[in-house]
Amino acid sequence: MAEIFIKLPWPPSTNTYYRNIVVNGSPRTLISKKGRQYRDAVMALVRFDGRPAMEGRVSLTVELCAPDKRRRDLDNHLKAIQDALTHANVWGDDSQIDRLFVLRGATGKPGHAMVTIASE
Repeated sequence: MAEIFIKLPWPPSTNTYYRNIVVNGSPRTLISKKGRQYRDAVMALVRFDGRPAMEGRVSLTVELCAPDKRRRDLDNHLKAIQDALTHANVWGDDSQIDRLFVLRGATGKPGHAMVTIASE
């Protein structure tokens, strides 16, 4: 079983990761500027330098360490992490995740997410 450990910046919530627009009368959902900036930051940190994406089933553990003590729903931050890791070619698609564990970690600025990815 291969494991990858990554410390990522604090992710945007789903509420700010997407934005809705209307194009030619049709509603569309796009990744917001904040979401694209997060994906770019994750890409810069991960840089697997041509390593192929993980294949097969994976488990994902995320410890979210918030930047402050505001109330937050932990699941609102997972989509940004999963999409950014997919964009960084860590795995082929986040549909490969069979097990997902989310933990609330210690609070402290600037906030971060400790991510562990294990192949099954």
